[in-house]
Amino acid sequence: MTTPKNQAGAGAMLKEQALREEICEIGASLHQRNYTVGAAGNISARLDDGWLITPTDACLGRMAPAQIAKVDLNGRWVSGDKPSKTLALHRAIYDNNPQMQAVVHTHSTSLVALTLAGVWHDSAVLPPITPYQVMKVGRIPLIPYCRPGDPQVAQQVSLLAASVRGVLLERLGPVLWHESVAQAAYALEELEETARLWLMAKDKPEPLGTEALDELYRVFGARW
Repeated sequence: MTTPKNQAGAGAMLKEQALREEICEIGASLHQRNYTVGAAGNISARLDDGWLITPTDACLGRMAPAQIAKVDLNGRWVSGDKPSKTLALHRAIYDNNPQMQAVVHTHSTSLVALTLAGVWHDSAVLPPITPYQVMKVGRIPLIPYCRPGDPQVAQQVSLLAASVRGVLLERLGPVLWHESVAQAAYALEELEETARLWLMAKDKPEPLGTEALDELYRVFGARW
């Protein structure tokens, strides 16, 4: 006889499997389009009983759903391959923004190049130059360089998790969070393409004016 408890357990298993498959699909798509290379980058998703996160030193383009690491609410490794060393960073975002369901981090070329060339401002690495950048991404602050996995990064990001949709790690690349894995990846892609436009422009474009920004806030609920 099927009980509500059994139904809930089956539902949780189906949700987890769907998320594992989505992480692999999004990871492969990012890798195929050179948003990430080699074994760089990581993706995570929130579960009711913990989190899924890509394994340490895994290639996002070559993962199977069963390889994705699962950790419980106490951060203990439950299944899959060994979790990424950035787990503390991902948890800092989830712990400080309960609405967020997924985090995507890559070492995408244009955004890393932007940190080498010099960002617009530390509080906003790019000016608001396109409407979709404002609508889909918003203001992205810079996190000064720390080695990969340094706990200082998680501490800094924890203070920003509820006020922005992502950060740019100096020399390491973007970290974006959203309400699904796909939405986090889309925001990251929009940010990467905006950085590419900015770096390509010989004469840097002026930011969108106050009137244009106010209209985007009013019509689309965008925030900067």
